[in-house]
Amino acid sequence: MKRLDPTMIVSLMAAVIAFGLDRAQKGFHIAADCYAIGQALCIPIPFSYAPISLTGWRGGEILQVTPFFDYVLVWNTGISYGLFDHLPAWALGLVMGVAIIGLAIWWWRDNSLLTRLGLALAIGGALSNALDRLLFGGVADFFHFHWDTWSFYIFNIADVAITFGVIFLFADLLGLGRGAKKSSAKQSGSP
Repeated sequence: MKRLDPTMIVSLMAAVIAFGLDRAQKGFHIAADCYAIGQALCIPIPFSYAPISLTGWRGGEILQVTPFFDYVLVWNTGISYGLFDHLPAWALGLVMGVAIIGLAIWWWRDNSLLTRLGLALAIGGALSNALDRLLFGGVADFFHFHWDTWSFYIFNIADVAITFGVIFLFADLLGLGRGAKKSSAKQSGSP
């Protein structure tokens, strides 16, 4: 059996923190009656409104925080950016399951801290979004940046973790975080 090394421990902690923060935010805001495994009780909300409190949200709530940022609850029934929202929940779950298993195998086989950290953040975020699909029938998104008529995608803490995970993977691909390779001059014995 493979022994836990520091890169495994640090990356697992990052995955747990990403998963936990996302679950805590959603647990605080989303109404208890929205939790119904395999059902979408709160998703078909056809209007938006300013909520009276920060708890018990069902969807459609909008709090304007700044002229360019709103804190909202929107349900995403697709994958990333609402893609494939026409697919049944079981098909999306299958795609996410295969992706998470593939990332976990890569994480287990790699030994670079940056790669493991990136993969762990992506897995933690993906697991939390997958749990949303199971519990609510869609993913709860909260953060909305916009300016005038321009609007950025609405996202959640799990999406932020996945994004940072991908950034860390690209950084590793570019060679960041790896020890400097010995120059050919040092290898040949010249000063």
